[in-house]
Amino acid sequence: MTKTIFYARVSTADQTLDHQKAQAEAAGFEIDEVIADHGVSGVSTTLGERPEGKRLFDKLRHGDTLVVRWVDRLGRNYQDVTDTIRHFMRQGVVVKTVINGLTFDGATQDPMQEAVRDALIAFMAATAQAQAEATKEAQKAGIEAARQDKVKYRGKKPSYDRETLGVVVDMLGNGAGASEISKATGLTRQTVLRIRKDPAGAEEVLGRWGM
Repeated sequence: MTKTIFYARVSTADQTLDHQKAQAEAAGFEIDEVIADHGVSGVSTTLGERPEGKRLFDKLRHGDTLVVRWVDRLGRNYQDVTDTIRHFMRQGVVVKTVINGLTFDGATQDPMQEAVRDALIAFMAATAQAQAEATKEAQKAGIEAARQDKVKYRGKKPSYDRETLGVVVDMLGNGAGASEISKATGLTRQTVLRIRKDPAGAEEVLGRWGM
């Protein structure tokens, strides 16, 4: 019997496993089992090196489906993400994402479909790594600015973290509407609209909070 496994990487206090699972169920996925890693980096730790992530390689079988919130839950390193997705496809596992509703399936034998699929995998993996690197640089810049300027007033703590902001910006770039993004990320529609109006300002707010 085939099964659907939902994998979550919960790397910050602002993320919760329940929230990520609820998003998947709201998108129509029927989850048979949840596997999650808490407090691990997607940049420095590959999926196979994580305590729970490595279980996926033993549990998933031909015909199973692996569901993740987005490809960055598998990792934020280009080589690791592309290798991981291709490994599962070779095993006959279908990989699906909650955000953007992507499906990576190794069953196709059509060379054009394979080319499009592989290009999309490469693009998503590259985006995940680029966002991670941008986040790291933004954090460094924010901390330095706070240190030099001795910023004392930070304002209200934002309802999003840098990973969520990256998803919002990515979805906006793909033409998604505020309501769709709100449903996918759990942010209010007003927050999404503010980010769309001033993405640089949203980054600045996170920098003031050292997030």
